[in-house]
Amino acid sequence: MALEEKERIIIPDENGEEHLFEVLFTFDVDQTQESYVAVVPAEQKEDEEVEVFAFRYEEKENDDDLALYHIESDDEWDMVEEVLNTVAENDLTE
Repeated sequence: MALEEKERIIIPDENGEEHLFEVLFTFDVDQTQESYVAVVPAEQKEDEEVEVFAFRYEEKENDDDLALYHIESDDEWDMVEEVLNTVAENDLTE
């Protein structure tokens, strides 16, 4: 069985320390033309409860880099949580 290579990104925290995350999935919202990414810490143990982080992102032109933005509004969080819950439910039923 081949292991699927997970995409990983490094995200600095507010203190400038870099942390490695695995990308779970990305999704776009047609109404707002915004893109989002859901990530989990790469160093998390398999049996631990997984903490999922979500960010709004923009791809930088002429670069492989992403600009990440914290999700500020409650409406935006509600929408992101709905997508996360839908994806989690689908993963559990497959």
